[in-house]
Amino acid sequence: MTSINIGIQEQDRIAIAEGLKRLLADSYTLYLQTHNFHWNVTGKQFRELHLLFEEHYNALALAVDEIAERIRTLGVAAPGTYKAFAELSAIEEVEGVPSADDMVDILTKGHEQVVRTAREVLKVAQAADDESSASLVSDRMREHEKTAWMLRAMRENG
Repeated sequence: MTSINIGIQEQDRIAIAEGLKRLLADSYTLYLQTHNFHWNVTGKQFRELHLLFEEHYNALALAVDEIAERIRTLGVAAPGTYKAFAELSAIEEVEGVPSADDMVDILTKGHEQVVRTAREVLKVAQAADDESSASLVSDRMREHEKTAWMLRAMRENG
């Protein structure tokens, strides 16, 4: 492989990429859950949740690509199997088909987990003066914080 000289030390590039792998795994797992819930949601809020989940999984599909490409930019192979994602992700898979309310709660917790993972990666990227990774991770944090807030708001008074 050719050497990479983008102003980030090799050990820092690897550490950032390892964190990004966890962020990728969390994001992909959340993508899969969201898509599953889109397909299987039922109840009074069917149409609203079906469309909302579709919006969310489409955004997550773009996000996972961006995260994986940043990992590759840092010179590290991006994970791309369910097995790898299961080993790296802090988000647990859901068995069966939960109720619509439980789906909203599960996805809220998933988005909050992605934020926590992103915060860890952000510290590593900032310490290595990797503005590109820090910017990507910061943007992801903001999106997941907002999504979690909106999902929590759906469950208030109900």
